[in-house]
Amino acid sequence: MTLRTPSRDRGRGRNRRPVGPALLAVLAAGAVLLSGCSASDSGHDRSSGTAQEGGRQNKGGNPAPAPAQGSPGTADRADGAAEGEDDGRRTAAPPADYLSTFALDVDTASWGYARRTLADGNLPDPATVRPEEFVNSFRQDYRQPDGNGFSVTVDGARTDAADWSLMRVGLATRSGLGHDRRPPAALTFVVDISGSMAEPGRLDLVRTSLDLMTDRLRGDDSLAIVAFSNKAETRLPMTRLDGNRKRVHEVVDRLRPTDSTNVEAGVTRGYDIAVEGRRAGATNRVVLLSDALANTGTTSADALLERIDGARRDHGITLFGVGVGSDYNDAFMERLVDKGDGHTVYVSDEEEARRVFCDELPAQVELRARDAKAQVSFDPRNVERFRLIGYDNRRVADDSFRDDSVDGGEVGPGHTVTALYAVQLRPGASGHVATATVRWLDPDGRAPHEESGRVEASALTGGGWEQAAPRFQVTVAAAYLASSLRERGGGWEPLPGSVGLTRLSDVTARLAERTEDPEVRQLSDAVRQARRLLG
Repeated sequence: MTLRTPSRDRGRGRNRRPVGPALLAVLAAGAVLLSGCSASDSGHDRSSGTAQEGGRQNKGGNPAPAPAQGSPGTADRADGAAEGEDDGRRTAAPPADYLSTFALDVDTASWGYARRTLADGNLPDPATVRPEEFVNSFRQDYRQPDGNGFSVTVDGARTDAADWSLMRVGLATRSGLGHDRRPPAALTFVVDISGSMAEPGRLDLVRTSLDLMTDRLRGDDSLAIVAFSNKAETRLPMTRLDGNRKRVHEVVDRLRPTDSTNVEAGVTRGYDIAVEGRRAGATNRVVLLSDALANTGTTSADALLERIDGARRDHGITLFGVGVGSDYNDAFMERLVDKGDGHTVYVSDEEEARRVFCDELPAQVELRARDAKAQVSFDPRNVERFRLIGYDNRRVADDSFRDDSVDGGEVGPGHTVTALYAVQLRPGASGHVATATVRWLDPDGRAPHEESGRVEASALTGGGWEQAAPRFQVTVAAAYLASSLRERGGGWEPLPGSVGLTRLSDVTARLAERTEDPEVRQLSDAVRQARRLLG
């Protein structure tokens, strides 16, 4: 098991994920693109200002995140004792690192791809299974803040393993302004028309979806289309939709499948068009729709990363990746989108496409936070060991948490981000267990803000996870399913308290019935299919 004890993350990488064949879904829901499907606002404002838990590691061994600029350098004791007072429960030499730091991630493609693969009667490649994307694919019930930034929720429950609990760090942003009040969008669609798109109905669905989306976008939105196979062509330069919808439909109707897949040519041309057609005050984004199976031109991501990163830094143009196809190059798409400060999804049917274009893409048009990072500080007097479940490619060096030159994640309105930790408590643990702090930059002025939440041992040692709130149970069930699928690939230790797929199937079936949530029903179906395939 990968457990955090005295060892620091020295750097970090970032990645993204898959997408399904019904590109129809993709663009069909694209019809719904930015059409104002957003969550309702609720909650109280705790989103601005500096963290209240900021401080230094004190003699009692309670490491909190380093104090924010201008904030008091105090640190709370879990038991209320004065700083420097020893309660007799800490080790003689405190561990060097009881911090966990990562960049926020709202990708969900790994779950979408795994669900589609299981539904087709196959097990997903363990290398494509990212537990944090499973966890982040389901609706949560976190309180929303009133302004930009985040609310912070920390809770937990026991597992079946002695002294092991699961701790959930939940971050939420406020919902968006709605379709009519959002900023205008300048979207460059880079569409794969290679030979694989000739499969019956696939490109037809893409055309239908683009047509629907064209009719749904606002008149002050702009759209460009780049098509690529062995080479890339600009089929439509950046064009304001008002008065030009007929022209867009004509371009879409002429899309036809051709030869091989030169992703390099498509992405390069797409960024050229996006930079040329960039609009001040608008959300400028490249949307790549592809299976990312590059077989012509540069077939590794390296040659494209500098171009994508430069457009992000110099022009604020970000990349949204929509994966399609039963064969999908997850790693390639992930590296591209990582550099473009966007995120990836995988779409395999019309229902998923509606979610992508009604929920996720609108959340990319507005922005609540830039370069968002989270740091969790564990109390070594109460915590023996801990493990962050997933986020392998999002780790950040602990001392870079407040270095705003270190890239974080971009998060839009109505998003939730969940990090699940396995935590082994010391015998007799009581009082403070952990403080979670999120740091982000204001999307306009880039001023830094922080918000914190904390959790006590009593929250982690009460009832078992199967008696916790339904949304917490869904989070744990998704993580346990991901763990079961990852174990087959080696190099992955089971999560503490992991339950067999038969028991997990019973739990998720009850949750689907209780929540009446179709996405939880999909989780239940996936667990049942995995149980059948794994035996």
